[in-house]
Amino acid sequence: MADQMSKEYDAVKELGLCVLHVGINANGEEDALRIADEFQTLMGFIPRVGHSSIFASDLIEIMKKDGPGEKGHIAIGCHDVDAAVAFFEKRGMGVKPETAKKNPDGSLMFIYLDKQIAGFAIHLKQY
Repeated sequence: MADQMSKEYDAVKELGLCVLHVGINANGEEDALRIADEFQTLMGFIPRVGHSSIFASDLIEIMKKDGPGEKGHIAIGCHDVDAAVAFFEKRGMGVKPETAKKNPDGSLMFIYLDKQIAGFAIHLKQY
C-alpha cells in the first residue's frame, strides 16, 4: 500500500498538479459583485472584474453566470495537460472534448474533466 502511495505521489509531483483557483457560480453579475464585495470587506481582497467573471483574489474566481459544475469549478494546473488527461483517465475520469483549447503545436492547454467532485467541475490548465 505504501509503495502504491509513493508511486501516486511521484506521478502527481511529476505532472506538477496543483490547485490554481476555485470558481464559485453566482446568480448573475450583481450577485457576483456582491460576493466579491464580501471577500473585499472581510478579507481585504481587491477584486479584478473581467468579462465573464470576477477574481476576488488570484485563487478565487466568481462566475457572473452559472459556469460548469453545480457549485462551480476547480482549476487544476499541470505542466502537460495531455499527460494529466492520461493520468486521470486511468482513474476513471474522461474529458469533455468540446471544452478543449490547444496550444499552437496542437497539444492541450485546457480541458474539463467529465466528472464533478462535491458539485465542482474540474478543469486542467497548463502552467
